[in-house]
Amino acid sequence: MFIDEAELSIKAGDGGAGAVSWRREKYVDRGGPDGGDGGKGGDVIFVADRGESTLLKFRFKREFEAQRGGYGMGSNCHGKDGEDLVLPVPPGTLIKDSGTGETVADLVEDGQKFIAAKGGIGGKGNAFFKSSTMQAPKFAQPGMPGDGRKLHLELRLLADVGIIGLPNAGKSTLISRLTAAKPKIADYPFTTLSPKIGVVQADNDSFVMADMPGLIEGAHGGKGLGIRFLKHIERTAVLCHLIDVSDPDPERVLRDFTVIENELASFDPGLLERRMFVLLTKIDSLHDRAPLEPLKRMFEEKGFTVLAISSVAGEGMEPLVRQVHAAVKAARVERHRAAAEEEGKNGIAG
Repeated sequence: MFIDEAELSIKAGDGGAGAVSWRREKYVDRGGPDGGDGGKGGDVIFVADRGESTLLKFRFKREFEAQRGGYGMGSNCHGKDGEDLVLPVPPGTLIKDSGTGETVADLVEDGQKFIAAKGGIGGKGNAFFKSSTMQAPKFAQPGMPGDGRKLHLELRLLADVGIIGLPNAGKSTLISRLTAAKPKIADYPFTTLSPKIGVVQADNDSFVMADMPGLIEGAHGGKGLGIRFLKHIERTAVLCHLIDVSDPDPERVLRDFTVIENELASFDPGLLERRMFVLLTKIDSLHDRAPLEPLKRMFEEKGFTVLAISSVAGEGMEPLVRQVHAAVKAARVERHRAAAEEEGKNGIAG
């Protein structure tokens, strides 16, 4: 089951209390204070783990608490630090504060960590407070409480290419043709109830493609599968918009295209700035392909790269992979350049 959102409460471990203790040895008169400090409470740490693919485990357990620190003991023995609680999440997980909605972490890289709640500091034992004016302190500090907070987790798929289009446009068939992904395929709306990802091999390189569930008019407001899956498009650098041309009526084709374009704009206008390919699909069903030419010109005049394909027959797959791969590589170069510039600015500022 694909779960991409979760609400949970976390609590770091409390610090252990310091000890009130006195040195007790034979032949030692009036032994001084020897109470040790309490141990630090464990932190709550999220870590991106590519072995994870869903937030399903947070559906059944929503409260997590790290281990508290151990109590201080006599003979100046410090309490044991509490163990950190490490919570693995899939790469691509956004962590937000439930109260403010602020994004506090975006775990993209495998192994990336975020300390979401810090454990409390252990209290000082009475040995700490001994001084020339206080030879026998009879008190110690309690441990400090660990941080606690409520968090909202959102998984947003990490993919280079997002496949979008109305239900039945052929998205699942395309990703099954180009990758090793095996999505359920049938001729009815919303066959795909969760995003599917696959790796496309291109020359000596590869890129990740995600099949987004079918969008419908009103999706940005929650209609159909709604924004539950629109958010997964946000990380993609390239979009492939599939349009079924088994009925090549220009008005119907343009209407279908406009529905998806409006939903993208309503959800996030920046999505329309992504490099987009318009893929005219199911051309194997056409006995006469002459109507394809005016359809191509219509979208080319809008500035789109247009390809006619048949995922079932495998027609047009080679130029599709070649051109999409080139767009992905260009997007990677631009992303690295922007990251280097940002790093340079931060370095100068520091």
